[in-house]
Amino acid sequence: MISNPIRVFIVDDHPLVREWLGNLLRLEKDIEVVGEADEPHAAFAAIEDAEPHVVVVDLSLKRGSGLDLIKALQARPNNSQQFRTLVLSMHEEIGDVERALKAGARGYVMKRESTSQIVDAIREVYAGKIFVAPELQARLAERMANYSPVEISARPVVLSDRELEVFRRIGTGHSTRRIANDLGVSQKTIQTYCSRIKEKLGLNDGSELLRAAVRAYEQDRL
Repeated sequence: MISNPIRVFIVDDHPLVREWLGNLLRLEKDIEVVGEADEPHAAFAAIEDAEPHVVVVDLSLKRGSGLDLIKALQARPNNSQQFRTLVLSMHEEIGDVERALKAGARGYVMKRESTSQIVDAIREVYAGKIFVAPELQARLAERMANYSPVEISARPVVLSDRELEVFRRIGTGHSTRRIANDLGVSQKTIQTYCSRIKEKLGLNDGSELLRAAVRAYEQDRL
């Protein structure tokens, strides 16, 4: 271990992922794992004490949203700790990349990437750079180049981040009960989000909402 290693904090709700990533990073002489958490509330409190340089966050957490955690960390009143966030996710939707970067993340990499790329992402983010996996960079650039003004206006940009999160999870086949459990809210709250989504997107009922969500997910438009 070098004298001033990169201090990393891991937020993921799967114990095996935390163990895998922690073991992977401990092999690097210039990286030190200083803590871990499985949900946003515990992570927020622990991060303040651990004083990491880089926080590695999964977007989908069982008791909340990684996106909400990133926003909360950005908005914290104590700005003396200048750490950066890197998203490590299974989701490859370009919309997730856009939302994560907009929320304040400094990088986005997939869990299926090679060990070297994940480590490189941490080092790049620590150095103050923006890191997006090369494959995602190309798709992001292509998407922005190919959208016409009509297509851009047709995207569900009117949805809030939480509504988009619910919409995406519906598209992956999750029930409202499971979404409520995953996000740590009541089922009634999720039903309210669904009602707002239907109203904003001009959908008549739950069946149309499901079809629209699945179609958007399959077309990589979320």
